[in-house]
Amino acid sequence: MTTLSFASLAYENKKKQTRREKFLQEMDKVMPWEELLQIVRKHYPKAGNGRQPLPMERMLRIYFMQQWYGLSDPAMEDALYDIESMRRFADINLEVDVIPDETTILHFRHLLEKHELTKKIFEKTQKYLTEKGLLLREGTIVDATIINAPSSTKNRDNARDKEMKQTKKGNQWYFGMKAHVGTDTGKGLAHSVVVTDAAVHDSQVMEV
Repeated sequence: MTTLSFASLAYENKKKQTRREKFLQEMDKVMPWEELLQIVRKHYPKAGNGRQPLPMERMLRIYFMQQWYGLSDPAMEDALYDIESMRRFADINLEVDVIPDETTILHFRHLLEKHELTKKIFEKTQKYLTEKGLLLREGTIVDATIINAPSSTKNRDNARDKEMKQTKKGNQWYFGMKAHVGTDTGKGLAHSVVVTDAAVHDSQVMEV
C-alpha cells in the first residue's frame, strides 16, 4: 500500500469540498477517457531503453486541466505541486510519482498539435458531453435542464402550448422548456441563465 503524503493526509481530513474538487470529480466520471486515449495512442512515444515516457492518460488529463483553467505550461506545473485535487485528477502521488515539468507538458501539447489531434479530441469530448446534456467551452460548463410541461392537447384550443417544444435527451423524449445555466468552472458560480423552448441547442445560447 502506498504511504500517503502529509499533503494527502491533510486533504483527506479537511471538512469542505471545493468547487474545483467537485468539478474535477464530475469530469473524471463523465469524460470518455478510453475513447480519447485511442486517438492519442498511436502517436505517443513507446517505452524503450531510454527515458521512460510518463503515463499517457496522466498527460492527457493534465492537458485538459490546462484548457479548463487557462493555465500556461509553467503555471500547470506549479498547480500540480500546489493543488492536491489536480494531482488526484492526474493520478499523481507526490511520494512515488514524478510531476511533469513545464517542458514535458509543452512537448505533449506540441505532440497533439503536430498530429492535429486537438480538434479530434475536443470534437469527441463535445459530442459525448452534449449527449449527456452538458456543454463545455472556454471555462464554462453549461447544464441544460429540461423543464417538463404537459403534452396533452385536451385544452380550450385543442393544441399544445406554442411556447413549448419537444426534444430528445439520451434515449427519452421531453416536451417543455429548457434552462441553460452557465457556470464558471473555476469558481463554480452561475453567471447566466437563459430559458428557451426545449428544442434550442446549448450552442445557440453560449455567447450570453
